[in-house]
Amino acid sequence: MIELGRRQDCAPSAVLRDPPRTTDIGCGNAPELAPGILTASISANLQANNPIPMMRYPASLLIEFATTLLTKAGLDGAKAQTVAEILVEGDLLGHTTHGLSLLALYLGELEKGTMTKTGEPRVVADFPAAVTWDGMRLPGPWLTVKAIELASARAKLNGTCTVVVRRSHHLACLAAYLKRVTDAGLMVMLSTSDPSVGGVAPHGGRRGLYTPNPIAAAWPTDGDPVMLDVSMSITTHGMVRRAQREKRRLPGPWLIDAQGNATDDPAVVLTSPPGALLPIGGLDHGHKGYALGLLVEALTGGLAGLGRADPTEGWAANIFLQVFDPALYGGRDDFIRQTSWLAKACRETPPRAGFEKVRLPGEAGLRRRAEQLANGVELHPGILPALQPWAEKLGVAVPAALASQFG
Repeated sequence: MIELGRRQDCAPSAVLRDPPRTTDIGCGNAPELAPGILTASISANLQANNPIPMMRYPASLLIEFATTLLTKAGLDGAKAQTVAEILVEGDLLGHTTHGLSLLALYLGELEKGTMTKTGEPRVVADFPAAVTWDGMRLPGPWLTVKAIELASARAKLNGTCTVVVRRSHHLACLAAYLKRVTDAGLMVMLSTSDPSVGGVAPHGGRRGLYTPNPIAAAWPTDGDPVMLDVSMSITTHGMVRRAQREKRRLPGPWLIDAQGNATDDPAVVLTSPPGALLPIGGLDHGHKGYALGLLVEALTGGLAGLGRADPTEGWAANIFLQVFDPALYGGRDDFIRQTSWLAKACRETPPRAGFEKVRLPGEAGLRRRAEQLANGVELHPGILPALQPWAEKLGVAVPAALASQFG
């Protein structure tokens, strides 16, 4: 640790010079997933046309299974438990490409030595409400939870605290962290980028430059919290690659080819030269998603002081986390009064054609989470087969399913 209120400035440490990756999975970025692993939305669409049995497993057994695999792969106990909990939380919320589907990739990174197994982050700067860490390529879920604990404690003293992490490893689904903050009566903003990955074109450009750069946030009400997790591009590389494998078009012109023409053809991002993902807003209003994507770059790589201007280290993440304690602003009671009024007003807004009702961000995920905690977590059939070789290699029993019937 360094002395509070002092800054330690130093040149970046020696870096690995792996070639840049060009795929992502929405909440952060990752190598391409196994072909059988689908996002919740795509899986639901396929279920309607060609039902696939969805196996259910107790969440506690999945956490135990993942923890044991990670521990036997060399990750120390506390880190393994935290990573496992965050991955399963992603599945509980319905983010099926951001939960246990990542575990095989994480185990591969541990085996290669590109994810650090032990140790602590290095403190770069430490002020009462502003902290910067070098994550030393430690597991992103563990670093993020550790940052939440620090930021929450200091927010209760200062009103807010921001923790920025450079050189973290991947941190899985951002939504998986939000409820633990709102359960403490606090508000949170979380964002991430991967400086080794491009793929999203700046508005008006035709070459991929930065990542989808998700922004997540959550705040309490007098009922369930409001929770959002939104990427700054219309789609992600993981979705595009799956569509290409399945020989189907995307639902809309969410990409541009190398000549700058909008298209729904996923093959354009795999050509040479490749096309790119469009920012939120597409051709007409993409300046909005572009601006927000640049904001994320400033909050993550900019504040961290290490990013796209530096040599790549391979699959990585820069993290921006800010926690607020409403009690130190206008007061907790008035905060809840305001957020609850608006939440109620949104729900009571008459729905337009095609909508049963108006929902709040995160409402469906929280409902799904409660149902799966009660009845077992639904795992896509491709997830455990991808982990079977690791279970055999590390001598870990695969958990038994509760049921095989989807729904």
